[in-house]
Amino acid sequence: MKGATKIARAVLFTALLAVGLAGPALAQGERELALEARVAELERLVQALMSQQQSQGAQIEEVKAVQVQPPAPPVGKPVIQSTSLTPAAAPGTTIRLGGYVKADFMVTRTGDGQLADGAVGRALYLPSQIPVGGTSSGTEYDAHAKFSRVNLGIDSVTEAGNKFGAFFEVDFFGNALGNQSATNTYGTTLRHAYMTWNGWLAGQTWSNLMDLTAMPETVDFIGPTDAIVFVRQAQLRYTAGGFSAALENPETVLAGAASSDRGAMPDLTLRYGWKGDWGTFGIGAIARQLRVDRGGASDSELGAGITLGGKWVLGASDDLRYQLTVGDGISRYIGLAITGDAALDADGHLDLIGARAGYVGWRHAFSPKLRSNLVYARSDYDNDTALTGAGATKTVQSLRANLFYSPLPKVDVGAELMFGKREVEGGADGDLTRLQFTTKYSF
Repeated sequence: MKGATKIARAVLFTALLAVGLAGPALAQGERELALEARVAELERLVQALMSQQQSQGAQIEEVKAVQVQPPAPPVGKPVIQSTSLTPAAAPGTTIRLGGYVKADFMVTRTGDGQLADGAVGRALYLPSQIPVGGTSSGTEYDAHAKFSRVNLGIDSVTEAGNKFGAFFEVDFFGNALGNQSATNTYGTTLRHAYMTWNGWLAGQTWSNLMDLTAMPETVDFIGPTDAIVFVRQAQLRYTAGGFSAALENPETVLAGAASSDRGAMPDLTLRYGWKGDWGTFGIGAIARQLRVDRGGASDSELGAGITLGGKWVLGASDDLRYQLTVGDGISRYIGLAITGDAALDADGHLDLIGARAGYVGWRHAFSPKLRSNLVYARSDYDNDTALTGAGATKTVQSLRANLFYSPLPKVDVGAELMFGKREVEGGADGDLTRLQFTTKYSF
């Protein structure tokens, strides 16, 4: 409409100018008649231009409507979502909804005792719960879907180019709210809840000491639990390129104690990583204060450790994933606290427990849909038996082999056979054998 008006004014101005320059050759009456004819012609042209623009605008709107209209679902199929998920209050923000539905079915045999009903070791491989020194074996069947999860991610970029976002995730690995005879209800568990601003992160997520690229693919929830660095906690982290540093939630786990103590200072973790076509490699370090202040005992010690690992690409179909960790007073970071960080002596002083842990996993892809993993893991602990007693865990190790098949994108079906063993300082040991199947649909 505005374009047509401008054109009409330009044409009218040109016509008037032409009339003015015509000179006295025309009589006054003739000039008036000619001017009226030109004005009438101009009005007709303007009206035609306006009608043409209105017609073009209507056609453009029809095309836009066709472009944004989602395809109709097949007959009998409900509409899942017809519009994109975008927040009205924050232009330029992207919201991502994801997660997966996972079901696990497993048969477990223990050779030296039985796993208690409701034990965490019935749902996932937990080497610290392998029974030792028992006189009878046990075989149990368990099935659950408690590791299914839902997450929500938010990403945004300001006009100045600053990046900020947030991530929130829960699963259902909480305490049972029902029972297996009826509802099989489980509580919601907070996994991740953090926000980011450029290189800064604040909230709960994986420890900066962890290397997610080094984790092998397993049917079990964790896999090489015997040796893997595996902690999720609140922290303040800064990342610049391959370097990251974090102040993380402190917790001192005492050997043989029913509860733990908080430290007065956050755990400091540092990490640097490299990546390329050859794979990934990272080095992490931790320094932390271990502290006890209860029951007349008051002491603190400095614990420290180092970890290295990554993924080594062997070819188009093979890779190795590995990790090695050593340190004193860092046991809670390994294998869901297989043993304590320290033991308490008779004088109320802390005695740090040394730890050495490592695993290696080989992955081979037979085809784009079929792949297999072979994983071995082990960790050893230096306990002062005068303080911890003969029942403290000395060594845990496991070997597992699995096969995954992905018939469709985002769909995985897997089977895994594993063998685990635990030995305590007194010499007693126990073993666990598990055959596990899983189905998973990611979204």
